[in-house]
Amino acid sequence: MKIVSLFSLLLLAPGLVAALQQPNTAATQVATKNQPSAIKSFTKGMTHKKGYFDFYYQQDSGKLYLLVDKLAQPFIFQSSLPRGIGSNDIGLDRGQLGDTRLVQFEQFGNKLMLKQLNTYYRATSSNSAERQSVDEAFASSVLAGLPVVAQEGSSLLVDYTDFLLSDIHQVSKTLESQKQGSYAVDPNRSGVYLERSKAFVQNTELEAMVTYAGGAAGEWVKQVTPSPNAITVHLHHSLIALPEDGYQSRAFHPYSGYWKVEYMDYGTSFDSPITQRLLPRHRLEKKQPGAAISEAVEPIVYYLDPGVPEPVRSALKEGALWWNSAYEKIGYKNAFQVKDLPADADPMDVRYNVIQWVHRASRGWSYGAGVTDPRTGEILKGHVTLGSLRVRQDFLIATGLTAPYQGDNINTEKEKAMALARIRQLSAHEVGHTLGLIHNFAGSANGRSTVMDYPHPQIDLRNGKLSLDNAYREGLGEWDLYAIAYGYGDYSAEQLTQLVSKAKQQNLQYMADEDARPEGGVSAIGHLWDNGADPVAELNRLAEVRKTALAQFGLNNITTGQPLSAIQEALVPIYLLQRYQVEAVSKLIGGAYYEYELKGDYDSPKGFRWVSKDTQQQALQALLATLTPDYLALPEQLEVLIPPKAYGDSDGRESFQGRYGLAFDPLSAAEAAANQTLGLLLNPQRLNRLSGQQQLGDLLDKVIEATIRQKPLSAKAGLLQQRVSHVAFYQLMQALTAKELAPEARATVQQRLVNLASWLKKQDNDGHQLQHTLWQNFTESGVWTPVFVPKALPPGSPI
Repeated sequence: MKIVSLFSLLLLAPGLVAALQQPNTAATQVATKNQPSAIKSFTKGMTHKKGYFDFYYQQDSGKLYLLVDKLAQPFIFQSSLPRGIGSNDIGLDRGQLGDTRLVQFEQFGNKLMLKQLNTYYRATSSNSAERQSVDEAFASSVLAGLPVVAQEGSSLLVDYTDFLLSDIHQVSKTLESQKQGSYAVDPNRSGVYLERSKAFVQNTELEAMVTYAGGAAGEWVKQVTPSPNAITVHLHHSLIALPEDGYQSRAFHPYSGYWKVEYMDYGTSFDSPITQRLLPRHRLEKKQPGAAISEAVEPIVYYLDPGVPEPVRSALKEGALWWNSAYEKIGYKNAFQVKDLPADADPMDVRYNVIQWVHRASRGWSYGAGVTDPRTGEILKGHVTLGSLRVRQDFLIATGLTAPYQGDNINTEKEKAMALARIRQLSAHEVGHTLGLIHNFAGSANGRSTVMDYPHPQIDLRNGKLSLDNAYREGLGEWDLYAIAYGYGDYSAEQLTQLVSKAKQQNLQYMADEDARPEGGVSAIGHLWDNGADPVAELNRLAEVRKTALAQFGLNNITTGQPLSAIQEALVPIYLLQRYQVEAVSKLIGGAYYEYELKGDYDSPKGFRWVSKDTQQQALQALLATLTPDYLALPEQLEVLIPPKAYGDSDGRESFQGRYGLAFDPLSAAEAAANQTLGLLLNPQRLNRLSGQQQLGDLLDKVIEATIRQKPLSAKAGLLQQRVSHVAFYQLMQALTAKELAPEARATVQQRLVNLASWLKKQDNDGHQLQHTLWQNFTESGVWTPVFVPKALPPGSPI
């Protein structure tokens, strides 16, 4: 998941609470000097669609007119991108939802303004003047001014065409920010897409084909468009009636496992928090309130993209249906269902929760998004986007581990089973986001207790052979059952408090995104793509798995008829099998144990405690072991199998980036792996924490001794050793010159480098002499200008 994946949720934008509470009546009509023509006369001969907002389409002019009979009445406006660009890097995918806005139409002379209300700042007060004071204090936003072309009583007909063709999804801004060119909407190559423009009782759906014209196209645009100077996509508008009364909002709890819907309530008493938070969740009620088991008044139904091929289709459905077991646990029968999307249904229609299978030019994130009522947190539509290339990556990893392409009777059923197991888990994960759930990156340290973690395949080594049988857990975990119970169970506030206490007593661990990220996260239990309760033990175990896989790696990892050069792409995820466990282990160094704890959760607060010095030392030794020539070297028989790319093929983003020209460069592959470990170890924030614990000097000494000051080896091992030494020097200098480095930590790093420079000066090794020269240049100029920048790893996430 690029996260993002990630459940897109609008934080409650500011709102006119008075307007939110107005009854469903038309506002007083403002007379205009020049009375427009009658609507019936104006729309004669046009295609007419009746619904929440009627609309008319004039074939000759290509214009779309909207009939507005509800003035100053809030409704939800949702923009989306039904047809995307197809580049994971650009990030404008098919089916992507835009912002969810609370809006209303207001008349000003001969124009109707579509105004977005400010719902983040509000006053939930019975005092209308108090509500108005908040409304007047914070700005609203007019999204469009629509010309009135005809009028009958309190109904106004407006020309909606220009707004429908406008860049509401900010495609141009996205392209520019990604350095992919300068583009603007070309009205002459854009038009209303009537096939997907429909009106229903509670929602009106409008769509247009929009062409962006421009130049200076970037490489990603060139990769996916037939003509880079014209990018044609589809834009969609959903105009949605506010849901019926009766939905019960639920207060957010940091241990609930949910996203938050937040607003500032100026109507609260001054001794209460002004910031209020709610859980996002679907409306779910029992047909028989109070019954132990009951069907839902309206079950939560997800619809599957008909374009998904088998056997992936069945895997997606099975994984999504895991959630029904959680609803059964809280007394609902068949409350969660998965069906095929009807042939005539539009996946952007707000009435359908959908699971879409989305193609891109390169593999990328899957994510769960949604349309959420910004006033209450009620989820009106869940929209899952699953990248179609994900299953291929897992299959590549599986075949890379097992080398199945040997002999005449090739059988890859176990490898396919692993890839489909991952797809079931991925489907459940992204659907979970659209049910309101956020990531829980402590699940792997807690017995794989949740599908809301990022799972690395669990590869077992049995009698010298690798087994994929336990790669992924089947079904929901204990955390998932708890989270659904907290968000959807029919519980009182007191019962919810008891539910939290019980979950904590069961030691269900939880860490959300920012605590788990390797760059700045400090949690010792929250990690991405890792396995095991003990990260160090798992890294050591994984080293044996990796060693076994590399020892057998070769011709049997590619199919007959593939170029030998394809071995390199199959090799990448196996050579780098440790990359995520390295991240997890690095977070123990300068890491801490804590939880999302509220006052009163425990008799004695658990609070915050650093990882013990002994554990940090074990983690450091495990990481330094990944920098040795023995660890980084490829088997010699493998190196001679990888020629330059066959004609018609070329190195791509999934290949190692080397320094040998067209030839495969194993030294640079090792360089990239070492750079990951050293970059994590010498992260400035980590160094600051270690300085505060008075452990920084020890870490720096051990890193320098294990890399730069190693006893020289000969032959290939010596070359690997030298390359790692250069990477270590580069990362030490990067740390020293980082703006984030605290002065105390900087002083320690600088002193170690001064000492190192004295040692380097006495060495006759060319590499050490180069490092000494670079240090001298830095001390004389005060500017660090590296002449060697380590190669980056090929993409890893998502798997």
